[in-house]
Amino acid sequence: MKRLIIIVVVLLSVSIVNAQDESYEFKSIVDLGVSTVKSQDRTGTCWCYSTVSFLESELIRMGKPEYDLSEMYFVKKAYEQKASNYIKTHGKSNFSQGGQAHDVLNEIKDHGIVPESVYLGRMYDSEKHNHNELSAVLTSFLDGVLKAKNPSNVWYNAFNAILDIYLGEDPESFEIDGKSYTPQTYAKDLGININDYVELTSYTDMPYYKQSTLLIPDNWSQDQYYNVHLDELMDIMKFSLMEGYTFVWDGDVSDKGFSHKNNVAVVDDETDKEKSHLNHPIKEKAIDADFRQAQYNNFNVTDDHLMHIVGLVKDQNDVMYYKTKNSWGTESNEFGGFLNMSEEFMRLHTVAIMVHKNAIPKDLKKKLDL
Repeated sequence: MKRLIIIVVVLLSVSIVNAQDESYEFKSIVDLGVSTVKSQDRTGTCWCYSTVSFLESELIRMGKPEYDLSEMYFVKKAYEQKASNYIKTHGKSNFSQGGQAHDVLNEIKDHGIVPESVYLGRMYDSEKHNHNELSAVLTSFLDGVLKAKNPSNVWYNAFNAILDIYLGEDPESFEIDGKSYTPQTYAKDLGININDYVELTSYTDMPYYKQSTLLIPDNWSQDQYYNVHLDELMDIMKFSLMEGYTFVWDGDVSDKGFSHKNNVAVVDDETDKEKSHLNHPIKEKAIDADFRQAQYNNFNVTDDHLMHIVGLVKDQNDVMYYKTKNSWGTESNEFGGFLNMSEEFMRLHTVAIMVHKNAIPKDLKKKLDL
């Protein structure tokens, strides 16, 4: 009898070890249409790549062919507006490479859209985008303008000349498939209505079901976001995908539970020094609104990256994950540039999302007066 008990204990121990060592197995639940994975290379322009990818998916959803739109056209136009703000606020506003999803929509409103084939946005001698030098030059120039005390009436033209040299001059008109366009007429022809999209967040220190300015550094334009309860934000994200709408995700990827290389992002096991949680499913911490708020308040969760959410998958334990299209190129991992982020990871690390109004459940649309 004693020997039998020992054998059973050993078998149970082996079973537990095998279960712990079992690698992730994902089953697709929703897989929506997307354009090819691009790389932002050595630039801080994830906000643009994720949002342009989102708009390219919107065109596919609308029954149109796959488009390749120019990210750097929007980056250039955003730099121009950031520079104006920086000088007007005497250097107190944020001038950096970062931004938010709405920056692309704001530039579409004012400056239209151009395809990648018309505006590559790379005049310097390099096969990849690299804004390290550009960012340093632009910042030094603006600080020099401020140091001069009284800005001249030509500083803005000089600033734009730098952008032209590095990124290229704005295309006034171009021809696609034998048809002539301006950036504005091209945007109109694509049929993207920027008023169809809204941004949402979830924090306990903001009024619910109203728009408020999201106080993060990269919201340099001070745009407003609808605030909803955390469970409602999760409902919107899942409902959106189930209804055939992708969305832009803004959040934190600095946590050790995020691994693009391993194709997974989870709320990590703090006792796991070897990061084995990246190789097999674990039981994650349940995230509530208060814990989420506390992590935001103490800067453990910040908005350091934007990506494009394009589907849903489940692991072998029936845990839901969000299929995510990153902007680090197809060779950035063994999964073609995609990864899966768990629901608990999303509850904790989502700062905000941009989504089509029709991708919001009707009861919530009513609460938001949309």
